[in-house]
Amino acid sequence: MSQRRDLQEFLLYLGSGLTAAGEAVNQIQQHLMRVATAYGAPNARVSVFPTFLVVSLDAVGPTTQEPTRQLGGGLRLDQTAELYRLLYEAEQGKIDPAEGILAIRRLVAMPSRFGPAVRVLGHTILTVGICMILMPSGGDLMLAALFGVMVGVFKLAGGRWPSLQMIMPVIAAFTVASVTFLLTGSGWAETDLRAMVAPLVTFLPGAMLTMAVVELSAYEMITGSSRLVAGILQLLLLAFGIIGAAQVVGVPPPAAPLETSVLSGWASWLGPLLVGVGIFLLLAGPRKSLGWLCLVLYAGWIGQYFGNMVLGGYMSGFVGAFTLTLVAYLVERVPGGPPALVSFLPGFWLLVPGALTLIGLTEYLGKSTAMGAEDLIGATGSMVAVALGVLCGHPFHRALDRLLTRRRTVRQG
Repeated sequence: MSQRRDLQEFLLYLGSGLTAAGEAVNQIQQHLMRVATAYGAPNARVSVFPTFLVVSLDAVGPTTQEPTRQLGGGLRLDQTAELYRLLYEAEQGKIDPAEGILAIRRLVAMPSRFGPAVRVLGHTILTVGICMILMPSGGDLMLAALFGVMVGVFKLAGGRWPSLQMIMPVIAAFTVASVTFLLTGSGWAETDLRAMVAPLVTFLPGAMLTMAVVELSAYEMITGSSRLVAGILQLLLLAFGIIGAAQVVGVPPPAAPLETSVLSGWASWLGPLLVGVGIFLLLAGPRKSLGWLCLVLYAGWIGQYFGNMVLGGYMSGFVGAFTLTLVAYLVERVPGGPPALVSFLPGFWLLVPGALTLIGLTEYLGKSTAMGAEDLIGATGSMVAVALGVLCGHPFHRALDRLLTRRRTVRQG
């Protein structure tokens, strides 16, 4: 009986960890069912909801419900990689459930190997990379770097005081927008949403919105709807901060289309590399994973680039997400490669569905209603295209995985 209780609690901890890592609930349920089967409970029942899990080891046994918040929020990339290492061992029944519970507790308490200064540096590099992808002017790039340092410090403060986390998007957006508008009013800089969006990228719920569409497509209505509402609220908070700054400072958001970048075309191709380095430092990527992370990001970026050339803007997000997902899972198969979730979730910041949506919301809440509505429609289409790319990438990878496994078996036989 004690072993079954340990297994049930182990499943709850694994489910909580996967939820904190940002995995889709349908994938979490499949993972937990494989673990339960490996430990002799093939009739287990698992239900994953936005804030709690329900687990029963058989149809007539006791059911346990636990909040997913017991792990204390999201996981860094190194913690996610360690969690998946434990998960893969558990799916083969190679770890005692009681030891697995302790291992998950240890990985949650594991300190980041990068200090505050390095994390702020990572946020700054990430900001510059995103700004390059948005095709800025030289002034935008310098302003975005300064804002990257400032917002990186804000995020460290928000991590120390959880009570500030909910309002931190408003504080950061208000501060960044206020400084931008003040510089514009004094003639020191030109107002441009690209310089404001880039430092706020780590607040943008691009992955959350995309995973919401993925879950809704898998008929996970409760979790998908919850993620969608939470993501929209995050965008509204950011947009409110920018519009509030415009009202206080007295400079309205720009109503004209964004100007063309004065930087050379190479800048947008350097962007994914800087994004990869920034994410690695900010979120403590697993050791020896930087190269793999950049490979996956460039795969998605190149897929999006050629998708736009051949199929147009809306389909570019589909091609980019499909390529990014497929390469992330292929990298996972390579010895020493990080789990797919580690490398492809940061890719949503690169595909920038959240950034486009923020630009649309800001313009819509400002004076350019027509342009804002057009951007919102375009961003929604982009988000759906990215989600469909992820959806199609999963079965294609599974089919390719079965083919490679079959060929390996035939070759060994």
